[in-house]
Amino acid sequence: MDHSDRGIDRRRVLTFGGGLLGLAALGPALWPTRSAAAATLAPSSLSPEEALKRLLDGNQRFTGHHLEHPDQSEERVLELTQSQHPFATVLSCADSRVAAEIIFDQGLGDIFDVRVAGNIATPEVVGSIEYAVELLETPLLMVLGHERCGAVTAAVKNEPLPGDIGTFVQAILPAVNQVKGQPGDAVDNAVTANVRYQVEQVLRSSLVRDRQQSGQLQVVGARYDLDTGTVTLVA
Repeated sequence: MDHSDRGIDRRRVLTFGGGLLGLAALGPALWPTRSAAAATLAPSSLSPEEALKRLLDGNQRFTGHHLEHPDQSEERVLELTQSQHPFATVLSCADSRVAAEIIFDQGLGDIFDVRVAGNIATPEVVGSIEYAVELLETPLLMVLGHERCGAVTAAVKNEPLPGDIGTFVQAILPAVNQVKGQPGDAVDNAVTANVRYQVEQVLRSSLVRDRQQSGQLQVVGARYDLDTGTVTLVA
């Protein structure tokens, strides 16, 4: 991306994303009069540290069964009709048991979700992350793996797979090889190694790295425990 055009591109993409996609998703017929008056949200005012605390506090509510279900009202829907400024970007696995808004007890417009089997940082995924951190200015990026991940398990077994399933296995194999032969459960070791490896891949993006080095973005790796619901930082 040409940084000299960044301001123009930011306005153009935000207008396109907030307007066209918002209308396509919601439809003007749902709230025909009130949506026209919806305010444009400002970028998140949270620091990277505050954003991480907000996520982890939400996970504590989730594990403690004290859910607040924030930002899920009709008013919140209307606030988001023209723009979005989530406070966190989360790259997580597509696994149905690891939905970020639920395990972090957040709501609409709070988290920019990027989900793919094995939480791998392919070029398309990195592009989505760059959109979030550069144009939406999310102050936090979390790469989130999880216990007993099927994609990581497939990479550890490294056996022939049908269709295009093997493509994400290839993206995880470098992490598997980093911990091959180590004591403990091979899949469990690889899950943590894969989080750290994918963080490294995301940080190959100059856009992500520049925002991190400027202090505007914190990049962390974490894993989700299916048994307890707890999210633990690992990178």
